[in-house]
Amino acid sequence: MGEQPIFSTRAHVFQIDPNTKKNWVPTSKHAVTVSYFFDSTRNVYRIISLDGSKAIINSTITPNMTFTKTSQKFGQWADSRANTVYGLGFSSESHLVKGGTVKRNVLSVNKPVIKKESAPGDLQSPLTSESINGTDNDRVTPDTPQHPEARAEPSQNALPFSHSSSSINKHWEAELAALKGNNAKLTAALLESTANVKQWKQQLAAYQEEAERLHKRVTELECVSGQTTGIKSQKTELNRTIEELELALKAKEEELERLKAEVESANEFRSQRDSLTQRLQETEVRNQTLEAQLTDLEQRLESSQLEREAFRKSLRSLLELLDSKIFELNELRDALAKLLEGS
Repeated sequence: MGEQPIFSTRAHVFQIDPNTKKNWVPTSKHAVTVSYFFDSTRNVYRIISLDGSKAIINSTITPNMTFTKTSQKFGQWADSRANTVYGLGFSSESHLVKGGTVKRNVLSVNKPVIKKESAPGDLQSPLTSESINGTDNDRVTPDTPQHPEARAEPSQNALPFSHSSSSINKHWEAELAALKGNNAKLTAALLESTANVKQWKQQLAAYQEEAERLHKRVTELECVSGQTTGIKSQKTELNRTIEELELALKAKEEELERLKAEVESANEFRSQRDSLTQRLQETEVRNQTLEAQLTDLEQRLESSQLEREAFRKSLRSLLELLDSKIFELNELRDALAKLLEGS
């Protein structure tokens, strides 16, 4: 049967820094799916996690492997074959408990030692209550491996745009892939049916020649004087054979009509595929245009913010100058008042 999935969860994935052997380095920008597989043919368990098409965890469970819970939301284990230490940060303690239970059951098959709490020599969790708290989609900043904070969410304009464009592209690509598969199957069926049609045409020609020969034979037998009972029975048998051949010929003609209908359906699928391809290209062009507009709007917003900051600085300078002038006028007024009092 090969490898079969037995459990899946979502977590932030970390690896130990290969240089310092102390700091955690995040290998995923956000929470990813972590799956546990069992190969029944080899009796082997594996932990696998993909970030897009990149495998960030591919760890085979061995008897000497130890899973350590270092905090309420973080656990780690060392993989001697990969020469690294993996860490998983969960959004809540319940997720860690579920994942730890599966690891405990899996590791118990290979008789490992499982630690429930962190030992003095274990690496501490890189996650704090602020870095992973809430949904599984919270992101971890890769620039601070020891205490990663949650990533700032993208702007309100960029997020819907990226999701909509990617979902549209995935939808059309899935339809295009399905149509390509159907087209390949229909093309193979068409080639096979074409070969069958040629064979059936040859058989049909042979049947027609046989029918003509039998008709001639029947005519010759009818012309023979003094027809006997044997000749009549032979004629009946020949007539029966002709009827069977005609029925077979009719069935082949119906099969030929069905194949023609399948060919027409294949042509329709091909036209639909071309239409979907054109629509996908138009969607990609429209997405590129929207991306250009979004980039322009971001540049204009940044320029507007810079201008506003410059205007604020100018106002501050003007206010400071006005304060100094007011102070000088107050001093001048006080001096004039003293002069008037002295005179």
